[in-house]
Amino acid sequence: MSHVTVNGVAIHYTEQGPVDGPPVILVHGHPFNRTLWAPQAEALGATGYRVVTPDLRGYGESEVVPGRTLLSDFADDLAGLLDHLGLERVVVGGVSMGGQIAMAFQKAYASRVRALVLCDTSPVAETDEGKAFRNNLADRLLAEGMGGYADEVIDKMLAAYNVAGMPDVAGQVLTMMRTTHPEGAAAALRGRAERPDYRETLAAVKVPTLIVVGADDAYTPVSDAEAMRDLIPHAELTVIDGAGHLPGVEQPERFNKALLNFLGTPSAWVGDA
Repeated sequence: MSHVTVNGVAIHYTEQGPVDGPPVILVHGHPFNRTLWAPQAEALGATGYRVVTPDLRGYGESEVVPGRTLLSDFADDLAGLLDHLGLERVVVGGVSMGGQIAMAFQKAYASRVRALVLCDTSPVAETDEGKAFRNNLADRLLAEGMGGYADEVIDKMLAAYNVAGMPDVAGQVLTMMRTTHPEGAAAALRGRAERPDYRETLAAVKVPTLIVVGADDAYTPVSDAEAMRDLIPHAELTVIDGAGHLPGVEQPERFNKALLNFLGTPSAWVGDA
């Protein structure tokens, strides 16, 4: 694990795979950390990709920044991290909020995106009701901490049957949520409440795009993923059976197969630097 100060904030990150492999950056969602992507980082690294998994500001081991963190702020942090690593163009993947950060990165830094992987996410702007919910939740997390919230949403983060059937996975996800700093989570919630609509950005995407969704996702259902697929030229959609909002941890083998089928071998990226 390494760290670098980007935009005045200490960002911690992990790299796996050969340093000369095609670079992939994977962005976790709320309220998690970089270990959410461990099964994918291991599989891609073993295949020959250079995989970067950062802790977003306010999450994991990265510096906590109170107040409000916009999706564009997270995207700027990713750009700064890539500058530090000397990586000009990368495959950008994100799950849930991380997928929205990937969209924000695509909007601001399209020339740096070699391909997109959008998992269990939505490009639609927040509604007025959603803004109120996220801001109220931010207040609650600051007042109460993360524990009660984590217990309430675990059977939406994972398919309910996986909470009971995969206790180790449920425990891992609960630990990530419970140990997230409330100030960092609240700042992201307040920023996410202000998110713009990314559908126009996605309609203009010209790079290969993979959309992945758990078959039983309670937050961003398959219909949302299908709408994104129809919006993005030549996008591919994979539905992961036996999974909810976090198919990468619920069904890592199925998820990794879809990801590797999409990316192909590292040699396929030679000449597309």
